[in-house]
Amino acid sequence: MDLSHIRNFSIIAHIDHGKSTLADRIIQECGSVSEREMSSQMMDTMDIEQERGITIKAQSVRLDYVKDGEHYVLNLIDTPGHVDFSYEVSKSLASSDGALLIVDAAQGVEAQTIANVYLALDNDLELIPVINKIDLPAAEPERVAEEIETSIGIDATDAVMVSAKTGIGIHELIDAIVERIPAPQGDPDGATKAIIYDSWFDPYLGALALVRVFDGSIRKKQTVKLMSNGEQHEVLDLMYPHPLKKLKTDAIESGEIGIVVLGLKDVGSVRVGDTVTDAKHPTAEPVGDYEPAKPFVFAGLYPIDTDKFEDLRDALDKLKLNDSSLSFEPETSIALGFGFRVGFLGMLHMEVVKERLEREFGLDLIATAPSVVYDVYLTDGSMVEVHNPSELPAVNHIERIEEPYVRATVITPTDYLGNIMNLLVAKRGIQEKMDYLNEERVLLEYSIPMNEIVVDFYDKLKSISKGYASFDYEPTEFREGDLVKLDVRVAGDVVDALSVIVPREQAEQRGRALVKSMKELIPRQLFEVAVQASLGNKVIARETVKSMGKNVTAKCYGGDITRKRKLLEKQKAGKKRMKAIGKVQLPQEAFMSVLKMD
Repeated sequence: MDLSHIRNFSIIAHIDHGKSTLADRIIQECGSVSEREMSSQMMDTMDIEQERGITIKAQSVRLDYVKDGEHYVLNLIDTPGHVDFSYEVSKSLASSDGALLIVDAAQGVEAQTIANVYLALDNDLELIPVINKIDLPAAEPERVAEEIETSIGIDATDAVMVSAKTGIGIHELIDAIVERIPAPQGDPDGATKAIIYDSWFDPYLGALALVRVFDGSIRKKQTVKLMSNGEQHEVLDLMYPHPLKKLKTDAIESGEIGIVVLGLKDVGSVRVGDTVTDAKHPTAEPVGDYEPAKPFVFAGLYPIDTDKFEDLRDALDKLKLNDSSLSFEPETSIALGFGFRVGFLGMLHMEVVKERLEREFGLDLIATAPSVVYDVYLTDGSMVEVHNPSELPAVNHIERIEEPYVRATVITPTDYLGNIMNLLVAKRGIQEKMDYLNEERVLLEYSIPMNEIVVDFYDKLKSISKGYASFDYEPTEFREGDLVKLDVRVAGDVVDALSVIVPREQAEQRGRALVKSMKELIPRQLFEVAVQASLGNKVIARETVKSMGKNVTAKCYGGDITRKRKLLEKQKAGKKRMKAIGKVQLPQEAFMSVLKMD
């Protein structure tokens, strides 16, 4: 294939601006899938993506297109829109030569639109602004084009107007892709040089690597070397990604995208960002690495059946191949047994990973309350990173605790400005910037502790703004905070999986809210159960789960009152003994109740 006839591009946008629908229309226009085989969200292959209507994984597809009698190959990558999956976007952009920037004709520029543009500009990509949903009654394409120019700074005079739902403007868009996105640069006769930008595990073929070839080519039976670890493997098979099936090929040439089968069963060998080269005549320099994804949120994942610990380890290994932003290490909990401390990019990422582990690998899991990483400086001058509140050293050894802050960007209609500012202040946010994009929309920038936004901030923001506000964030720095560890005691025992780190001034209020919600969730026992919140040994809140009553005197009829009293005393002694030795089983909802504290 002539390099000048190849186009590698990504689709980027804010969540719900129509990326997946547009990808469907482009696939349809190129004739890669017949009308009968067509379905909505073709590139969202996971059940969870179809059900939630969101893209979680970036997906690639190779399309053929004929323009003016010339045959072109379009390598399209559909990317996620949610802030939690921005790592998928950055990987895809590093393998592209251009990008389609999709903006909703009714909603206009949103927070994630701006964040994705910066990612694309960092990769020196050619951007084509595309204004989608022009068929909506509320569409204002001219206003949105003006907004793109003022808030992002890209020329939108030649923005392509489309409706992905009805198919308006799709033909013109593909022509614009061919004309405006540059062809890949590379040396077809040079040493093999390709980057792995995605990978996944296939039960029959082993670990598969999706690569973009920059120089040379990859051929069947060729012995290739992975530059990060020096391992050498024979190429067993090569395929092009297709919407419905994989198309086999004998070679993936310079500028092309394809799937490499190396027959690896050890999933740790294939690393996203690694360079693949020829074993005998290797390239001198790697393509360049991706910044490894830095997890923001940590939570414990434990199998309900303790015998499934090794199954969970295997499942996480295989999932990490498909989701390179995942990180995990073993940990133990007194309450939950053996499990893993898993790092996520956000709360939605955590929900999706837990659901994928349960669905794809048949596991029943308990997730503990999420927390962020704290830098704890000790009195002896050393510093430790604390991922789990139960790891926090004793108070007398701590000099100070620093927590991570993020720069939060919120774009909102002016009608909801006051309520949103109140929410940001309640979450300990500090205002840094406030710009009016136009008469109706405002851009806010706040510096806010990461811990305040990981749980329910996004839900509250959407609720306050009736869904119109958009939100994006990026990590900035660590700052000192007056923080304490809030423990939960059930029947006198500290439940380590329920410990949280909170600001000192909010400790009592949070403690009260936590024990109140725990009281409703803990099943009643045959003895009274005390649920307490404590700072160290100081109890700051308490609720009591009443015991189940049993009428032991029901069988007494007539006779002396001492008979009844004797049975009641016996019951009282039994309950006292049960209280001393009884164990309370906590349901899964109890661990998640920590999330709902206000």
